[in-house]
Amino acid sequence: MSEWKEFNLADIYDFSSGLSKPRKEFGFGYDFLSFKDVFDNYFLPGKLSSLVNSNEKERERCSIKKGDVFLTRTSETDDDLGMSSVALKDYPSATFNGFTKRLRPKAANIVMPEFAGFYFRSTYFRAIVTSMASITTRASLNNQMLGAINIKLPPLPEQKAIAAVLSSLDDKIDLLHRQNKTLEALAETLFRQWFIEESKGDWEVIELSEIIDLRGGFVHNTKATGDTVCKIAKMGVVNGKDFFNRNSVINYSEEIPEKFKLTEDDLIICTRDVTQDRIVIGNVAIVPKDLADFGIYAGSNTWTVKTKFDIYFLFLLFRSQDFRNHIIQSSKGSTIVMITRDAFLSKKINIPPNKTLYQNMDQINPFIKKIKINSMQIQLLEKLRDTLLPKLMSGEVNLRMKNKDYEN
Repeated sequence: MSEWKEFNLADIYDFSSGLSKPRKEFGFGYDFLSFKDVFDNYFLPGKLSSLVNSNEKERERCSIKKGDVFLTRTSETDDDLGMSSVALKDYPSATFNGFTKRLRPKAANIVMPEFAGFYFRSTYFRAIVTSMASITTRASLNNQMLGAINIKLPPLPEQKAIAAVLSSLDDKIDLLHRQNKTLEALAETLFRQWFIEESKGDWEVIELSEIIDLRGGFVHNTKATGDTVCKIAKMGVVNGKDFFNRNSVINYSEEIPEKFKLTEDDLIICTRDVTQDRIVIGNVAIVPKDLADFGIYAGSNTWTVKTKFDIYFLFLLFRSQDFRNHIIQSSKGSTIVMITRDAFLSKKINIPPNKTLYQNMDQINPFIKKIKINSMQIQLLEKLRDTLLPKLMSGEVNLRMKNKDYEN
């Protein structure tokens, strides 16, 4: 790491705060970089997800240009503080949100934007940020704290080499995600056509209670000790975007009763929502193979669906808009919105004859199985990237390129 140079963050970046507006000013106007856009992406998405009614002065002050680094400056916990996203192009007329800090490069030949996207997401930099965090009721990050941070950077040729290695992994991950989105759309389109739009009047009508068993989580003994190591999945909120759900897990010493263990291809359903918008209630996902035999935490906002029925049929049915509308209309509560077990199980559904069911699902299921394979590959690639990232960013692993290979 002898060739790496140390820089003070304030020597290579100018710090700026973003745009704060009342809620009524959003949803129309000009492109706007949201907190979520920053939090969810190493690099800004090609198309920003939000709009804001901004004026010319605001657009000039809060502009977004190639090389800009955006850091989340406030969060409920320091673990979510300083999450970054980097612009790889100019975004004309766009502004960024007031819950982030913009770091604009003072010169173009110190940090490559492609390198910065990975550097600021590395555990190496994240550890620096969390150590600087000011915790009151919320974690916060201000200009003074940013100005106290020193970082070490490799020469530009090595930055290029590091970015190329990590970008190749990200490109493969992105390709698999895009393949999955196409496969998901095909599966859902065929299901809607064959089982909803073309449903017949003579199909059997049954209650869900006749074919599924809903199970809550395992209430474990927090004082239990011993050598038995079991894993409990902290399901939390199922995101509703991906077919296969992945969550953090915890090790626990108490043996988990068999009835609370997850099995591959179980369904998990979000039963509660902390907002009145009912954004996540009813979200459903499939349990992947790597969570099989885990327990599910009782504090999770989820149920596990156990059934001998065609699980992918039920999964696509639960994802359909008709079923989601039923969940939303049947949910109750103000601060916490939830659906009861009885309300869920009382939902009546149309079941086609077995021949129709299995013939059509035989054409849909290969799409879901391919999504499962892709999801496993994504997980492996993300693990490889996340293993390499801190080693490359700390200089533990060196990549070198000749100076003539670097082009601005």
